[in-house]
Amino acid sequence: MRALCAALAGGGDMTATPQAISAPDLAQLDRATLEMMAAAADEIDECTRVLKKAGLNPVGEVLKGQGKFVKMGHYPKGDVFDRETQSQYYYHAHREGEHGHFHCFLRAPGMPEDVAPVPECEGRDWPAGDKALAHLVAVSMDRYGSPIRLFTTNQWVTGETWYRGTDVMRMLPRFAIDHAHPSWPTNRWLTALLRLFRPQIEALIVERDKALSAHQAEDPDTDAFTDRTLETLSETALDVAEQQAAVRKLFKHS
Repeated sequence: MRALCAALAGGGDMTATPQAISAPDLAQLDRATLEMMAAAADEIDECTRVLKKAGLNPVGEVLKGQGKFVKMGHYPKGDVFDRETQSQYYYHAHREGEHGHFHCFLRAPGMPEDVAPVPECEGRDWPAGDKALAHLVAVSMDRYGSPIRLFTTNQWVTGETWYRGTDVMRMLPRFAIDHAHPSWPTNRWLTALLRLFRPQIEALIVERDKALSAHQAEDPDTDAFTDRTLETLSETALDVAEQQAAVRKLFKHS
């Protein structure tokens, strides 16, 4: 599949400060959601186990055989795409304080049938029809191949089609990479990570829309979607072990 082309030329400094989120109250989740997240916690442990047993990690798996790691390049080449679920991701780097990050998407054929791009998409040269796609979340990784942060981005960063946050949240359960290219454990790991941290991702999406609306209101003459001073819209640090422990405890007593 043709790789998505990020609009960044060199990843220059961005002046707008991304909106941080408060930690969601996991105790308010229903049992079905906790069960899903607990299963994801187990899946992450299993994927991490088999990778570590071979001295590997999720990032190394997507970079293997790809040649020199180049800033702004997409890894693996052509991205990772599941035709059945219409889920897609790639890994690249251009931000300070991380090794790189995964961008996760869902393409239009895999979305709920009743969702549609926001009216502001009309008249723009953005992906449309079956080529439309939504950016769900990005996952920052450290140099050891461990996740450290989740964040959302403005439209121009990935060249996505823009959907309402409420619709993007409905897409989250549909993200799944269910094949072995470039790595079965990495694909399973990333799929499970988005499930384990779904409450945080949903909160990030809410803040994403708030940040974009606030920026547009502050400067009505600027197109917020294409404003290069507005790159990261919301972000939060993550701790996999802490989230796993909290979810397992709540599920056990639910």
